[in-house]
Amino acid sequence: MTSALLPAAANHPPHEPALLGQYRHVRAATEAMVADISDADATVQSMDDASPAKWHLAHTTWFFEEFVLAARIPDYEPVDPQYRYLFNSYYEAVGARHPRPRRGLLTRPSLDEILAYREAVDESMLSLLTDAQTDAEAALVTLGLNHEQQHQELLLTDILHLFAQNPLRPAYAPELTAPVIADPRPAPEWLKFSGGVVAIGHAGDDFAFDCETPRHNVLLQPYALSSHPVSNHQWFEFIEDGGYQTAGLWLSDGWRWVCDNAIQAPLYWEERDGTWWQMTLRGMQPVDADSPVTHVSFFEADAFARWAERRLPTEAEWEHAARNLPATGNFVEGRTLRPLPDRQNTSGALRQMFGDVWEWTASAFLPYPGFRPSAGAVGEYNGKFMSSQMVLRGGSCVTPESHIRASYRNFFYPHQRWQFTGVRLADDV
Repeated sequence: MTSALLPAAANHPPHEPALLGQYRHVRAATEAMVADISDADATVQSMDDASPAKWHLAHTTWFFEEFVLAARIPDYEPVDPQYRYLFNSYYEAVGARHPRPRRGLLTRPSLDEILAYREAVDESMLSLLTDAQTDAEAALVTLGLNHEQQHQELLLTDILHLFAQNPLRPAYAPELTAPVIADPRPAPEWLKFSGGVVAIGHAGDDFAFDCETPRHNVLLQPYALSSHPVSNHQWFEFIEDGGYQTAGLWLSDGWRWVCDNAIQAPLYWEERDGTWWQMTLRGMQPVDADSPVTHVSFFEADAFARWAERRLPTEAEWEHAARNLPATGNFVEGRTLRPLPDRQNTSGALRQMFGDVWEWTASAFLPYPGFRPSAGAVGEYNGKFMSSQMVLRGGSCVTPESHIRASYRNFFYPHQRWQFTGVRLADDV
C-alpha cells in the first residue's frame, strides 16, 4: 500500500482560478487514498455505520453531478441515470435511494467503472469551473469540496474498520519511521479560563457549514481544561481500576451498552500476554502509552471523566479556549495515520487541540439560536441530524488540515467509536 495519501503539489497552469485548483486538489486527494486497494477492498461494507470505499468515491461524485452540473447545464445528461438511486445518501428531496445497510451488496458497478464515472464528471466540472461562477454557484462547489473532505476521513476510518474484521489484520499503509517526540514527555497541566460572555460560532467570509452559525453570545462560568488529551497510559489506569466494571461511573444508557456489548477496552484493542495491542491503518501495533487514547465512545469518555473526578468540556468552552490557536497539528497530510504523543515539551499552553483525535464534548448537537437550514435539498445536510447526537471538536489524524477550524462541529451518536475519537478533560474553577 502506498504512503502517498495525498498528491504532490500539482503544476497547475498560471493564473488558474482558485476554485478550479481546489477542485483538482481535493478530487486527486480522494483517488490517491484508494490507489492501491483492490475492488474487493472497495466493495465490502463492514457494518451499517460504515460505507464501502467505492460508495464514497461515487457518492462524492454524484453530489457534484446532482447539485452542480444538473442545475447549471441545460439538458444535462447524467453519466448513468441509475447512479441517482445508487449513490444518493439521505436527500429525501432528491428521491429514493439504495438502503444504507446494503451498500456492500453493490458488486456492480466495479471500482474501475466508478473511477471512470469520476473522470467523466470531473471533465464536465473542470470545463464549468474555467468560466465565471455566480456567488451561489461558487458556494455550492465549495460545499461539495468540503463534503468530499468529510468523506475522505470517513473512507479511511471505514477501511480501518473493515480491515480490523479480517483475521489477517492487513495494513492499509506501511509502517513509517517513528517521528521525533518530546523527551521527557510533557506532563498534563490545568489551564484556567475566566469565562464571561463570549462569542461562539463562525465569523468571517471563509467557508463554514451552516451548523456553525449564527455567531452568538454564550455565558461561561470560569473553567479549566487539561493541557493534553487523555493518554493511553491514563486509560490503562482506568481499565486496571475496574472502570468498565463499575456501574456507578456510567450513564444508564452507557452501562446498558457496556453490558450488552461486553465492552472492556477501546475499539480495536486486544490484550496479548499482558500487553495491549491496537489495530491501526498500519496494521497491528502495540498501544503507545504516551499517545492520545482513541476509538472511545461518548459513553466511555463520560465515564472516564467521572472516574477522574472531572468532566467533559462543553463545546462553547472548547471553542472559546481554541479560538486564538493555530489550527495546526497531526492531520492526514502528515501521513502518520494514528494519534501521536506531544512533539514538544511545552508548558503553560494547550497542546494537540487540533488533529490527533476528535474530542468529545458534553454538548448535544443542537441548532444555534437563530439557525435556519438552507432552502432545497442541501438544507438537509446538517439540520435534520440535530437530534440524539453529541458534538466533537478539533479534527483527527485522518482529517484534512484545510478542513478544520475552531468553530467546526462534528457529531456522532454516543455509542459510536469507529472514528478517531478521544477525550480532553475539563473542570470547574
